[in-house]
Amino acid sequence: MNIVEIIEKKRDKLELSKEEIEYFIDGYVKDEIKDYQISSLLMAIVLNGMDIEETTNLTNSMMNSGDVIDLSAIKGIKCDKHSTGGVGDKVTLVLAPLLASAGAKISKMSGRGLGHTGGTLDKLEAIPNFNVFLAKEKFIKQVNDIGIAIIGQTGNLVPADKKLYALRDVTGTVQSIPLIASSIMSKKLACGSDSVLLDVKVGEGAFMKDITEAEELARTMVAIGKNLNKDVKAILTDMNQPLGYAIGNTLEVIEAIDTLKGHGPADLREICLRLGSLMLMQAKITSNEEEGYKMLEENLNNGTAFNKFREMVIAQDGDVSYIDETAKFEKAKNIKEVKINKSGYLNKIHALSIGKLALELGAGRHTKEDDIDYSAGIIFTKKVNDYLNENDVVAYLHSNKEITGNMIGALKDAVEVSEESNKDTELIKEIIQ
Repeated sequence: MNIVEIIEKKRDKLELSKEEIEYFIDGYVKDEIKDYQISSLLMAIVLNGMDIEETTNLTNSMMNSGDVIDLSAIKGIKCDKHSTGGVGDKVTLVLAPLLASAGAKISKMSGRGLGHTGGTLDKLEAIPNFNVFLAKEKFIKQVNDIGIAIIGQTGNLVPADKKLYALRDVTGTVQSIPLIASSIMSKKLACGSDSVLLDVKVGEGAFMKDITEAEELARTMVAIGKNLNKDVKAILTDMNQPLGYAIGNTLEVIEAIDTLKGHGPADLREICLRLGSLMLMQAKITSNEEEGYKMLEENLNNGTAFNKFREMVIAQDGDVSYIDETAKFEKAKNIKEVKINKSGYLNKIHALSIGKLALELGAGRHTKEDDIDYSAGIIFTKKVNDYLNENDVVAYLHSNKEITGNMIGALKDAVEVSEESNKDTELIKEIIQ
């Protein structure tokens, strides 16, 4: 077996065997196969695709290219959730403690933000002293004791994906459903959970802009899960406007806390309840969505979910006084209101443009090495289909940088006001299981 034969086989639209896939993944991780050869193979995959058996074998080989975490010491069904990324997506901050408050075991490993999408770890680290790096023993004990821990990935997880992703980024081979699906699923499955719910964001502010491609990606990932004997479900959710009102790390933490206290934006609350009701079924705690939805809604309203979030913050060394009194969070030095000076319905908020603006304000990273301004971001006062009077403030920009006219202009350009409301604002687009 050699890499040239494998490249030629995929070039000629033939299926790769499990052994051939294992061969090129193992050889690439060990630096026995060169970048230029893998680049050629990746392009052949982009052009000619992979069937679900090939994609499953690719996922499995990537997953086993490094450490696979053993969570068997955690009692019960271990649940995880993954979002494909969006603007204002603070779902994990609400959903994880909400589920733990209902008895689910949430052993979650999250990532950092890059570009216009935020990362859960960055948001948690906006809480003073919060520790996202726990030893495996402490991680397992915490999940057993209080039902929840959210940490950064540790150890040598999926080194094949790290190498392949870096190569895909510079060779024009990112846009491929088999390559995207195997990248996501190899990392999720290596984290050791029994069940995974995939929140596939669809729309302008998401990685997947097109509903047909998003559905194909979701179905592929669910099929991979079934083939590898894992309970995987997917839900397609809207990302044509930011989720909630707040974009930016501290601002999103505050909004998540408000939601855990029974308030918060209607769209954020609804997504958490819908995702949560599916995950409680995966955890075998409830038998149908309606039962789970009602249970979780009660826990948002009676303070149980908020108390679980407090427990997690305390367990991971965070300063819980900021959770109890969010006014303690440091505010940006510069806060500017933005008015549109036009009356009508807020017809669109272009999520991608808003994510890029938040990045310029300091809320995100251009590269992995960049520092984040936790207090930077944007708070909207309106959602799509709200009515704006001529002098209404539509948003506030927060930054420790100087807020320039160009930044204010970018916000104005990112919203559209018209005489008619927007009919296409469905929050939950499809559930795939």
